[in-house]
Amino acid sequence: MAGSSHGHTPAAWTGVTIAFIGFCIGGVFVVAANTAGFWAGIGVVLLGGLVGLGMKAMGKGMPKESSELALARAEAGRAQGRPYTQVEEERVREKQTQS
Repeated sequence: MAGSSHGHTPAAWTGVTIAFIGFCIGGVFVVAANTAGFWAGIGVVLLGGLVGLGMKAMGKGMPKESSELALARAEAGRAQGRPYTQVEEERVREKQTQS
């Protein structure tokens, strides 16, 4: 996983930070036995998810992998002895029929 950039985007960091703050707010109000404060914290957690999704929609998230890159990744895995998944197998067939 060290070579993966999973989650290393402004959208992910911002969404998780806001959700973490909401979790802390909810936790404090659980200890204080304040139901309204707890639900406010839950609202902040949900807000974090929405902010993350919104930022991803604005292009601040992880770009989608192109089909060429996915095929190259599958072929590299196959060269190392890893079997294709069903989706990878279909992409290989499509590429072979296009050639």
